[in-house]
Amino acid sequence: MEKHIENFLNKVSLVFITIATITLLYLYLHTPETCIPPNTPITKPHLKFPSSTCDPSLNHPYTDPTKKRLKLWSSKSWLSQVSSFTIFFQSLNLLNNKTKVLCVSAGAGHEVMALNNMGVSDVTGVEIVDSLPLVKRADPNNLPFFDGVFDLAFSAHLEEALFPLRIVGEMERTVRNGGVCVVAVKECGGEEVDAIARLFRKSMFVGAENVTLIGMRMTRIIMRVGISSSS
Repeated sequence: MEKHIENFLNKVSLVFITIATITLLYLYLHTPETCIPPNTPITKPHLKFPSSTCDPSLNHPYTDPTKKRLKLWSSKSWLSQVSSFTIFFQSLNLLNNKTKVLCVSAGAGHEVMALNNMGVSDVTGVEIVDSLPLVKRADPNNLPFFDGVFDLAFSAHLEEALFPLRIVGEMERTVRNGGVCVVAVKECGGEEVDAIARLFRKSMFVGAENVTLIGMRMTRIIMRVGISSSS
């Protein structure tokens, strides 16, 4: 009886082994419908995958960064903003070609280019993310410059700062005694201007004027460094 059962189980096992072998051969030889047959002509780029990361046929075309910058700098939007900053700085009557200027939170560098176009050759633009060659990477809250090395510091983004008092302090620190700090903020007056002026603890309020900058109404505030506003 036991011998009969053993023979039966052996036959059942053989059947299952045969079925499994046939199934594996079928899967191996048959291309699943979800796969692209190996000899299918490539008619759509997304169906071809690179053999390696160095496959030149599928890598994105290389763009010369210099050409990319020149294209940006020649755009209508860029030129319009540079022109606006040029008018803004010309109306200051505080600059000459020897003025050392620091632009804090300079973004892509519109103000830096405007100053350079005016003949101010010593202009340093800084931002959290660099935008070379106009703007270098630096923390506006902890500027990597010695005390009193600039004649003028400018920022059009003081309102957006997380720590405006810290940025103002760094602007004052890096500007020489007798130099100026200039900020452009959303158009305001009276108590708002006074509140911004009080952030400058080592400077004296010179004046405030409503201006148009890059298409927005703003207030320009000028502070003279080295003279306490309380003196």
